[in-house]
Amino acid sequence: MKKFDFINKWPFHLSLIIFSIVADQLTKLWALVRFTNETGAPNHDYINVIGDLVRFQLVFNKGAAFSSRPQDLMPFLPPWVFFLLISIVATFVLLWFYKSIDKRDWMSRLGVVMILGGAVGNFIDRMRLSMVVDFIDCDFPDFIMTRFPTFNVADSFVTVGVAIVILSPVILKKIHQEIKNEKEAKKDNGSKRHSERNEEESL
Repeated sequence: MKKFDFINKWPFHLSLIIFSIVADQLTKLWALVRFTNETGAPNHDYINVIGDLVRFQLVFNKGAAFSSRPQDLMPFLPPWVFFLLISIVATFVLLWFYKSIDKRDWMSRLGVVMILGGAVGNFIDRMRLSMVVDFIDCDFPDFIMTRFPTFNVADSFVTVGVAIVILSPVILKKIHQEIKNEKEAKKDNGSKRHSERNEEESL
């Protein structure tokens, strides 16, 4: 694993966040140039990448997650303020989670970094355009839905990041068990010292 220790270092994590933001914004810029007309409206054109299974087609998402509208959730706030507050809170939560992860759990740390990079990419869209640019359109088994909701590179980073965090306890089972045992041992030692201190005070 020493060959890949750089994966668990903050310079790599910062570079990955920057890469995810740049890749997301560049691909969205391409989609805007390729799939809009002179007025800036979608031209309803599309490009087949893998037949009809994967194609590029521009869609503007003016809502929040699952196309929910911020004005329905908090009508007293302008949409840009709503998204700004949500993004600030989410960023602080992700940074806190990142700092709380044991350094041996490199997968969870990597996953959080990918989630953060993707979240920033979509946040830039909302502040700059008041909507998110989506352009990756994938087919889906018809017994579930006709097609998967259109997404972008930032969404991909978030989704993969979440999957990595979820899979970390399974793939790094031994490391997670070691971390859990150490926490339990510290907790037991703390309880023991507390009991001894109480006994001394009672004497």
